[in-house]
Amino acid sequence: MQKNDVVRVTIEDMSHKGEGIGKVEGYPLFIKDTVIGDEVEVIVTKAGKSYGYGRIKTVLKPSAHRVTPRCAYAGPCGGCQLQAMAYERQLQFKEDMVRNNLKRIGGFEDIPMESIIGMEEPFRYRNKAQFPVGKDRDGKIVTGFYAGRSHRIISNTDCCLGVPVNEEILNHVLSYMEENHIEPYDETTGRGVVRHILIRYGFATKEIMVCLVINAKSLPASEKLLEKLTPVKGMTSISISINRKNTNVIMGETIKTLWGQPYITDYIGSIQYQISPLSFYQVNPVQTKKLYELALSYAGLTGKETVWDLYCGIGTISLFMAAGAKKVYGVEIVPAAIADARRNARLNGIENAEFFVGKAEEVLPGKYREDGVYADVIVVDPPRKGCDEKLLATMVQMQPERIVYVSCDSATLARDLKYLCGEGYRLERVCPVDQFPMTCHVETVVLMSRVSNEPCRTVDELHP
Repeated sequence: MQKNDVVRVTIEDMSHKGEGIGKVEGYPLFIKDTVIGDEVEVIVTKAGKSYGYGRIKTVLKPSAHRVTPRCAYAGPCGGCQLQAMAYERQLQFKEDMVRNNLKRIGGFEDIPMESIIGMEEPFRYRNKAQFPVGKDRDGKIVTGFYAGRSHRIISNTDCCLGVPVNEEILNHVLSYMEENHIEPYDETTGRGVVRHILIRYGFATKEIMVCLVINAKSLPASEKLLEKLTPVKGMTSISISINRKNTNVIMGETIKTLWGQPYITDYIGSIQYQISPLSFYQVNPVQTKKLYELALSYAGLTGKETVWDLYCGIGTISLFMAAGAKKVYGVEIVPAAIADARRNARLNGIENAEFFVGKAEEVLPGKYREDGVYADVIVVDPPRKGCDEKLLATMVQMQPERIVYVSCDSATLARDLKYLCGEGYRLERVCPVDQFPMTCHVETVVLMSRVSNEPCRTVDELHP
């Protein structure tokens, strides 16, 4: 196989990035914008020894699962990878991905897999969006999303994953910039003012937050922006985030409120949360409620348990667990998130939840070693890299009856479950939750129970 070869391929599978996978005489090709079952003519764009990449030239025979994307920019935009695939097939793809990772990486055979939990309406589900701002080739100020694997902005003010009011807000911000000659930030020169537009929306409360990320100490003609935004129904908080660094990190550390409150409120179930511009809060509230209810049911709480919630964020799972537990402890590395968690506990009158700032792999071992803390149930919801092995070792040493693992990456999940099953735990239940329709991402909730009554090795033995 060589670059620029034209070949015919049938798409048999998809990668975790959403690329179709087909084989030519056993040689795998990864092809963007294809769907399982497509027969396509492809131009080879890169050919390595073991696999290559291709670009569609022609769809010769479309898959039975291929549909017309709702968004005209679904192909070039880097936000959605699966819009051309029927939603039911997306769910099957994600369930298969979780199962295959547990088999291939975790070594599990008889997997107690439950059917994936999907959405009735898999569009307009995001309560948060961050829109980069720049100029197009004609010098017009635009906002939208980055094209795949680039920082080229695809101009689009109406993303069909976001709430409809986003378009009204974005158009107001763009007209404010044009009328007042406010330049967008230029990554190449480091000049310009407006870098990103953050919008948050409370699905239960209908409250709206707008935060402009700026490359300046203050926002020029800010009163003109307020004149446009404050009449928007539901507008609750308008602020700026100051980020003057040459970085890909979107938000700055300094937040200044221009109008209204410094936060919006929203609910997941009966629990109320205050959400600031920097708060970590799940972007799909409909599925988040299902996700947390599933985690709560897996925890099997009777009111007598001590629960440790690791990587707790602003305390979303912790506060969900508190009503059914004797005591809940949450751990999170971000100080602002812990401040939010404590405030949210007070807001809901929850007195049996306590929160600690620090790395989970440092706080839990320290508390266990120095204070002799214990847990009946441990809940972990780590970032994509999964759990630190030192943390896993401490969890094993504490011997909780149940571990509930919430994962956004089934590959690192499988790795960590393999470790835990090698140290006296059994895989009891596995259920994927489609938190991010139209994308390749999927959440998974897992229940593990302790089956070995033999004395556990020390943390040093488990993690030399």
